Amino acid sequence: MSDTHGKFVWYELMTTDTAAAATFYGSVIGWTTSSAGMGSPDYQIFETPGEKRGVAGLMTLPDELKAMGMPPNWSGYVAVDDVDAMAEKFVELGGAMHRAPSDIDGVGRFAVVADPQGAALILFKPLPRDDVPAEPPMGTPGFIGWHELSAQEWSSAFDFYAKVFGWTKDMAVDMGGMGTYQTFAHNGQMIGGMMTMTPDMPVTAWGYYFNVAGIDAAIDRIKAGGGTVLNGPMEVPGGFVAQALDPQGGYFAISGPRG
Repeated sequence: MSDTHGKFVWYELMTTDTAAAATFYGSVIGWTTSSAGMGSPDYQIFETPGEKRGVAGLMTLPDELKAMGMPPNWSGYVAVDDVDAMAEKFVELGGAMHRAPSDIDGVGRFAVVADPQGAALILFKPLPRDDVPAEPPMGTPGFIGWHELSAQEWSSAFDFYAKVFGWTKDMAVDMGGMGTYQTFAHNGQMIGGMMTMTPDMPVTAWGYYFNVAGIDAAIDRIKAGGGTVLNGPMEVPGGFVAQALDPQGGYFAISGPRG
């Protein structure tokens, strides 16, 4: 496996109102938006403040997915060495392939898959680039800082991802009645956690935490922008977190210090 295999490299929001979403996340996270310039006027890029670095995509939720009952949602792209082979391995190990591998002109190759418990991800192999920027320091506002899987049963979910992405266990946190919160690492760097979902969680799914400069001010901006705070602020190792819904119903979370 290459050093990038198994690394989260991109994120994407599909929603029912892209203009409203751009305004909301611009206020809460500080992102600006620009056209992707890929021949698709609907696809926009969320960019960090200051250096205007692209961190995520924004697009309209397709009608066929709305007809299936899919709500607005965030997806994560995981880099792999071979999209076709990895999509087949997901199926071989009990997962599913929701969209067969295909190319995005000038960008790379992707496939939409789900693990054996139903949590979806996008496999992605980008085309080679000469201008790949350096990784920002952990916790830098405007970037995605944590990846969290709410699984039907976290232990077997971890075993699956260890096989397909090479992730390794990091520290385990005893959460009392909620069970164990198992963190995991990619190439020795802790990037996320897994837990067995509680009865109030509707489906097994991945969630993404966006870094903010101050958790309290960001919560105020969520409420002022029409979003809903589901939980938090809650203290965790290294800072505080909160989970929320945006005005269109998309789930997301924030992470940062008090303030």
